[in-house]
Amino acid sequence: MNKIELGNAVPNFTFTATNGITKSLNEFHGKNLVLYFYPKDHTPGCTMESKHFRDFYAEFEKANTVILGISRDSLVSHERFKSKHCLPFELISDETSEICKLFDVLKHKSMFGKKYMGIERSTFLIDKEGILQKNWRKVSVMGHIKEVLAAVKAL
Repeated sequence: MNKIELGNAVPNFTFTATNGITKSLNEFHGKNLVLYFYPKDHTPGCTMESKHFRDFYAEFEKANTVILGISRDSLVSHERFKSKHCLPFELISDETSEICKLFDVLKHKSMFGKKYMGIERSTFLIDKEGILQKNWRKVSVMGHIKEVLAAVKAL
């Protein structure tokens, strides 16, 4: 798969998500789509970001927009995370990193002196025609969801 760029169609891909859902990107044609990539279930920043998307979920729905969270965690972990925080949207498990590579969100990271490849917190807005309209990289959680919602409403 080629990496995507602003203003271009996002290549179709298939994914598996919570609630036993297997879908392809093309199935969202006619709706805007927010894909937010986060490093890990059950961590403070990822929990806060997911809860913020949850808290504004109704407004995204009114704007004809589907929200999907993506990390490399397993579906079992996602189901627990979703249930614990009452998330009304699905979480995609990208254990193979294929979707992460498509969106170029895997970056070299370091924690406690250990170097590894991890997800850089990023959000992508795809319009109802499948075109990437906006992306946010190196996301800071505070205020981010309101910025994404404003961009959705501007479409």
